[in-house]
Amino acid sequence: MPKQIDSVTPLPPPAPPRPPVPRLGSGALLQGGRELEITHAGKIYRLRVTQLNKLILTA
Repeated sequence: MPKQIDSVTPLPPPAPPRPPVPRLGSGALLQGGRELEITHAGKIYRLRVTQLNKLILTA
């Protein structure tokens, strides 16, 4: 005989929706160039366009 359940535990409320992530085109960042430097937390990072037209970020 199956066990009878007297009460149901309610589910937690759903998480609020996240705001949309800002999006920029790479052209807006690179301004016609092929690389740029980004400073973050005291470090300098370099964003480059590779020969295969991919982006690479290095510290």
